[in-house]
Amino acid sequence: MNDNHKYYIVEDSALPEVLIRCVKAKEYLSSGRGKTVGEAAAYAGISRSAFYKYKDLISPFSDMSLGHIITFSMILRDEPGVLSGILAHFAGNGANVLTIYQTIPSGGRAPVTISADTTGMNTDLDSFIERAMGVSGVISFGPLAGQ
Repeated sequence: MNDNHKYYIVEDSALPEVLIRCVKAKEYLSSGRGKTVGEAAAYAGISRSAFYKYKDLISPFSDMSLGHIITFSMILRDEPGVLSGILAHFAGNGANVLTIYQTIPSGGRAPVTISADTTGMNTDLDSFIERAMGVSGVISFGPLAGQ
């Protein structure tokens, strides 16, 4: 048996429905909506056996990343104040920026990576990313890696 595990960051649309439902069942259990595994699994629309088969193999990235260092990759418009706006977003959500790397802008776009300590974040990672996409001048934004 191979003990070398590999981990991937995968968009939810690429996952089989049973894995998404397993995460939902875990959420039902942790929130108290599902008092037992059977009840949580039923709410999520999967069997107990499917829940037990996958429960230790999948977790939302936000669960694994809060309290860790995460590197975010983004493309920003090459305009005054855009980087400042995204840094304000980090600060406003309690993320401590550790490093900033920006390459020379080209074609009106500036590739930027920011590593941040998310221990003090006051929001979940999915909401943080969604709101970052709404910051003026942000073209793309997402997690690149976490430690």
